[in-house]
Amino acid sequence: MKKWTWLYLLLIGAYTIYALNFFYSKGSAGQRVDEIGLSGSLEEKYVMVTFQSGIDYWKSVLKGFEDAAELLNVSVEYRGSAQYDVREQMTVLEQVIAKKPAGIALTVMNPKALTPSIDKAVDAGIPVVLFDSGAPLSKAYSLLATDNYSAGVTAARTMASLIGERGDVGVVTLPNQLNHQERTNGFKDTISSEFPNMRLVAVKDGKGDRIVSRDAATKIMKQFPSVKGIFNTDAVGGVGVADAVRLEQKQSEVKVIGFDTDKVTLDMVREGAISATLAQGAWNMGYWSLQFLFHLHHGLISPDSGQTADASPLPVNVDTGITVVTKDNVANYYLK
Repeated sequence: MKKWTWLYLLLIGAYTIYALNFFYSKGSAGQRVDEIGLSGSLEEKYVMVTFQSGIDYWKSVLKGFEDAAELLNVSVEYRGSAQYDVREQMTVLEQVIAKKPAGIALTVMNPKALTPSIDKAVDAGIPVVLFDSGAPLSKAYSLLATDNYSAGVTAARTMASLIGERGDVGVVTLPNQLNHQERTNGFKDTISSEFPNMRLVAVKDGKGDRIVSRDAATKIMKQFPSVKGIFNTDAVGGVGVADAVRLEQKQSEVKVIGFDTDKVTLDMVREGAISATLAQGAWNMGYWSLQFLFHLHHGLISPDSGQTADASPLPVNVDTGITVVTKDNVANYYLK
C-alpha cells in the first residue's frame, strides 16, 4: 500500500512540475512578445492617404486600418485629396511626409506623378506601403490590392452570363489610373479570347464621377444602340451608368456591372438597376497595411537569407480578394 502511495505522490509531483513549467513558459512567451515590440505607443502615428477622400469605399479600408491600430496600441490619421485631382493628392502627401510619421499607407491616383514623393519618403526613413492602386516603379515596400486584371476577367465572365454570351458591350473607366487600366484589360482580353459572339465596342473615361460616368454611358448607348451591357470599373461611376440606363429607359436591355460596395451601389443592386458589382477586400487592405508598416517601423522583419540585400522584406504584391455581389447576396455587404 505504501508503495502505491509513493507512486501517486511521484505522479502528482511530476504533474505539478509540468504545470508550473507550462505556465512559466506561457508567461515568458508573453514577455518575449512585449520585448520585441508588438505593442507601440499612442505617440506613434501612422497616416493613410487617399483621393476623393469622402467616398464610401475608403470607409472599410480605414476601418481595417483603425482596427489594427487598436490592436497595436498606436495612433492613426486619415488624409486625402477631396477631389479626383492628382496635384491635390501630391500636395497632401508632401504635407504628410513633412510631419515625419511612423509610416504611410497610400493609394496612388497616378503612379508617374506620385513616385518621386513615395521615394522621398522611403529615403527619409518613412516606410510606405501602397493599397488598392500601386506605383510599381516606386520604392514602396508592398502593394495590398485586388488582382485587378483578374477582377476584369471576373467582370467579363459575369457580363457574358448576364447577356447570354452574345452582343456588344462597353466600359466606363479611369484610363490614367493603373488599377482601372488592369480591370479594363482583363475585361477586354477575356471578351476577345473566351466569347466570340461578344464585342467590346467602346471604352469611355468616367473620371470617377457620377455625372461624367452617366454622360459617358449615354454616349455609348447612343453611338451603339444595340449595346447589351456596360462595365464600370470604379466605386462611384457605376451609379452614374445605372442612371443613364434608367434615363434611356433601357433597364431591360442593358445590363450594368459596377465596382465596390458603397451604399448607393448596393441599393441599386438590390433594386435591380445594377445587375452585379464586384466587392474588394477593402478591410484587409487597411488592416494589413498598418501591420506591414508597424513591422517595418520597428525593424521586426528583414530579408530572408534567400533574398538579396535590397529585396523587400515583405510580400511585394498581396491579393486581397474579390467576390461578385448580386441581388441574391447583397444583404451581406451592407456595413453593420
